[in-house]
Amino acid sequence: MSATGVDTYASRLGVNPGDVVQEIGWDEDADCAISEAIEDAIGAELLDEDVDEPCDTILLWFRDGDGDLVDDLVDVSRGLGPGGRIWLMTPGAGSAASAGVVPPSEIAESAQLAGFTQTKADRFGAWQASCLTPRNR
Repeated sequence: MSATGVDTYASRLGVNPGDVVQEIGWDEDADCAISEAIEDAIGAELLDEDVDEPCDTILLWFRDGDGDLVDDLVDVSRGLGPGGRIWLMTPGAGSAASAGVVPPSEIAESAQLAGFTQTKADRFGAWQASCLTPRNR
């Protein structure tokens, strides 16, 4: 990926050098370019699912059939530091992984039930990204 692509992903996700970012739900269908761009921008490796450290951003890869989105959002929210956010990555409509598409209405409802507000939505290649921030923090 070019430096421009890294800068674009980083700025669109709002990650900065020194941020602590955790990646959860990665699988072989996830876009490695997004993860690598974040690592380049923050100057460190992404934390894996087993690390218990307050994070500025959690990158949550989720596909229809992965389980209950509300439960997953509540579980991963425990790792958020003050001012933290979750970027929920779901397969985009029309993508190769479109069998795993999560309808926007389900994302909005799940976010609300888990105590989040969706503040932004964006497309990253074959993935739909939804930025979720805690309502009462």
